[in-house]
Amino acid sequence: MPNVKDTNPLSLDNQVCFSLYSATNAMVRAYRPLLNELDLTYPQYLAMLVLWQHQGISVKTLGDKLHLDSGTLTPLLKRLEVKGLVTRGRSEKDERIRVLEITQAGKTLEVQAAKIPDLMRCKLGGDPQVFSELKRLCDQAYQLLDSAK
Repeated sequence: MPNVKDTNPLSLDNQVCFSLYSATNAMVRAYRPLLNELDLTYPQYLAMLVLWQHQGISVKTLGDKLHLDSGTLTPLLKRLEVKGLVTRGRSEKDERIRVLEITQAGKTLEVQAAKIPDLMRCKLGGDPQVFSELKRLCDQAYQLLDSAK
């Protein structure tokens, strides 16, 4: 019997959202052992990636870059502060604005984290161009969904 494509729009096999969900879960699981060595969760790692590039940014800017609201971001930042990786202060220009600074421990962690992207590439294998295209498509999907809200 020939392999017939399921045309049911409610079939799990036809759901792009499920493919993205499954890939995301698998990606986070792949990162977990590497991040455990740094005592970071995946969301904390993403926040640190931004902070390593943008020292002294505001909490709002970090939230924009991570696509997180303050209700999600604040507890994450408090945990990073308790770990001694960041400090939250006030902007010198506008005291209403909270700014984030990386501590020396946070800078040391950056050196340790530098190996993670290469380790993940090894885990994923494959053609780097494929991953660039996948990232582009995911970014495009995000932009389309974000603008539709």
